[in-house]
Amino acid sequence: MRDRVIGFIGLGNMASAIIGGMLQKKMVEAQHIIGYDVSEAARKNAEEKFGILVALDNEEAAAKADILFLAVKPIFMAEVISGIKEAVKPETVIVSIAAGRTLGFLGEAFGSGHKIVRCMPNTPALVLEGCTGVCANENVNEEELATVLELLKSFGKASVVPERLMDVVVGVSGSSPAYVFMFIEAMADAAVAAGMPRKQSYEFAAQAVLGSAKMVLETGMHPGELKDMVCSPGGTTIEAVKVLEQKGLRGAVMSAMEACIEKSKNL
Repeated sequence: MRDRVIGFIGLGNMASAIIGGMLQKKMVEAQHIIGYDVSEAARKNAEEKFGILVALDNEEAAAKADILFLAVKPIFMAEVISGIKEAVKPETVIVSIAAGRTLGFLGEAFGSGHKIVRCMPNTPALVLEGCTGVCANENVNEEELATVLELLKSFGKASVVPERLMDVVVGVSGSSPAYVFMFIEAMADAAVAAGMPRKQSYEFAAQAVLGSAKMVLETGMHPGELKDMVCSPGGTTIEAVKVLEQKGLRGAVMSAMEACIEKSKNL
């Protein structure tokens, strides 16, 4: 891992999260990371914050990389690939983090024979608590896929899923931090309405969500069972749960995710 050059095309928030995770876990040294971004500010930030090498252009980053992360928006992917496909080495593992861009799309854009991994991380990667779904084409061997997974796990959890489920990954983890932020904001607003200071309200609401999620992951218990543990007979919690059921919380969340998944399929 240490001798391989990790390349990045795009040095925005998600690329920064990946780079930061790799460096923090000492999986690769800064001098073995090279990247480029059309934004001068992004290039400068990556160089100053992480000490990585900044390429002269996309082609240089692509040509020098053994593992190449494409951290650009989906709408720019075809244009970026067109500009770098002649520079990419045949043995380079290409990792795309663009939503909606399938292995088939990427393979056709690069041409046959390339090793391509498609993944969908989420923004909690910025605090090393990301969740990433991963799939690969037939040209990627087990060792190469394991290496990519190791890199992705440097900023959170990463799991292999069939490509047919990648749009579901977008709904359940890629986009879902937005739903959770809305829930935290709503709880904090209610606390403020009841007299709690705004800053303290956000801290209480966010910590409650963090702790609850950790209980699901670490106890292995069913979320419904954990919910029942909080709901004392005739108590305050079951009264709140009743209102959430009356207002259709579960149905609203499921409908929102269905819309998100459908949008991802049609990107």
